[in-house]
Amino acid sequence: MAESNCTRVTEFRLTGFSEDPVIQVTLFLIFLITYLVTILGNLGMIVLIRASPQLHSPMYYFLGNLAFVDLCSSTVIAPKMLVDFISEKKGIAYAGCVAQVFTFDLFGMTECFLLAMMAYDRYVAVCHPLVYHLVMSPKCCSQLVTGSYLVGLTNGVGQTFCMANLSFCGSSIINLFFCDISPLISLSTSDTTLSRIILRTSASLFGVSSSLVVLVSYVAIISAILSISSTKGKHKAFSTCASHLTAVSIFYGTSLFMYLKPSSDSSREDKWAAVLYTVVTPMLNPLIYSLRNKEVKEALRRAVLRETGG
Repeated sequence: MAESNCTRVTEFRLTGFSEDPVIQVTLFLIFLITYLVTILGNLGMIVLIRASPQLHSPMYYFLGNLAFVDLCSSTVIAPKMLVDFISEKKGIAYAGCVAQVFTFDLFGMTECFLLAMMAYDRYVAVCHPLVYHLVMSPKCCSQLVTGSYLVGLTNGVGQTFCMANLSFCGSSIINLFFCDISPLISLSTSDTTLSRIILRTSASLFGVSSSLVVLVSYVAIISAILSISSTKGKHKAFSTCASHLTAVSIFYGTSLFMYLKPSSDSSREDKWAAVLYTVVTPMLNPLIYSLRNKEVKEALRRAVLRETGG
């Protein structure tokens, strides 16, 4: 069928997870609770960091921005997904799909680089503690965070350009619970060569490079920790990095799996992998950093005492 003679798609249909009403209601409740915990956890982390002078350090400056990005990225996905669980028509307009692609790719790549900057921060703290405050100056931290947002913006614009160059004249069914550029490329009836090149280049150039920063930083960190003679010193050093390494492993593991795997239709396993980095990770990050971090727990205790007048 010629492109000029086809009826262009103006709305996409998201398949979600199941057509079974009982399963849909159950998943709606689970994801609603998850989203509420995400909102409260990340907002709470932002407020706690701003209100606690003892948390005004580079590590928590990055963490506050990570909480903001998690808040935004989950809000791009979760509300629409929740509506679809209780709606018969799981449609999203073309313009809405473009907006979702842009904002999700913007915040997703920003998170990649924020996690990389946090790994670099831990590397300097553990391996070069004497020059830590000189290297991680407020100006340097501000530049690193600004750079992370600019890379995210570049990625968002690039993926939106990908979508703008695609024609959709056949099926309008996206086998996922949100608009993502990869299944959209598979759905397109036009030549997708350029779009696939942009997608793979972005994932490789930005995603892999930021993950390499994390990997190299932690190889150096672990090497430095193992050289510490005292067991107490080793435990203290490991405890400062364990929470970040946990968050990084979940996010990078699932997102790189999704975007660097061979191109194919989304499977059920792909959907649950996408759930991990779009829904679960934004909820877990504030929990991981608060439950495994003595400084955050102490700041929270002081905040509660101030509020209760204790």
